[in-house]
Amino acid sequence: MTDIPADHPRHDSLVTRHRIEAGVEQGITSKQGLIAQGRGEAFDYLLGERTTESADAAARVAAAHLLRARHPVLSVNGNVAALCPGEIVDLAEAVGADLEVNLFGRTAERVRAIADHLREHGASEVKGLRADARIPDLSHERAKVDSDGIYDADVVLVPLEDGDRAAALGTMGKTEIVIDLNPLSRSAQVAAVPIIDNVVRAVPNIARHARELRGSDADLEDLTAGFDPEAVLAAAERAIRDATGGSERSPDGVQD
Repeated sequence: MTDIPADHPRHDSLVTRHRIEAGVEQGITSKQGLIAQGRGEAFDYLLGERTTESADAAARVAAAHLLRARHPVLSVNGNVAALCPGEIVDLAEAVGADLEVNLFGRTAERVRAIADHLREHGASEVKGLRADARIPDLSHERAKVDSDGIYDADVVLVPLEDGDRAAALGTMGKTEIVIDLNPLSRSAQVAAVPIIDNVVRAVPNIARHARELRGSDADLEDLTAGFDPEAVLAAAERAIRDATGGSERSPDGVQD
């Protein structure tokens, strides 16, 4: 990776780009993942490259859902594995969730590479290699899941844009937590808990909230029942509109 000065105004963005590039070289991330990263980066720029209050509130509710779940599962694709492998493993430990590799451009080699990469970052078990069950009404490779993983889960974290699978999982009656920088995407629109934030911030944020909630007297059921996903989406869209109007951004794109 090219050395990037810590005081560079685009430091975090450039680091994530290099992580995605390295993921492609390792066979973890697909070339299409480069395009997805660029699309997300554009929305993150408009959001001020920060976790908004509404995104933080959604992350707290997500933590509550994962802690209350009978069987929580965190879905991992190539971009997640490249961007925040240690953080997603840490979140799984914090909430007692399974990790499962699920890919659109699925090959046996990529699934194994991602599973090995997660193990290198501390995962003890990674699902997704058997793919002995299918999500109904999906005709592509994301339909392939483990019967004792995503197929059996009651709460599923789906990071990054994944609209058709998100809709199909919702039809199965699962509670979906979606991390997506685009509040207008189908993934965010169908989620029980949309978190409009960068995955590199959202994943450790959920883990932090989970550990705080486990050590508190908070009523998890009340926390999840009082959540309004439409309000979160509206707040994110307002933040983007305000930013494009110039009220929340400095000229060089660094948060004021």
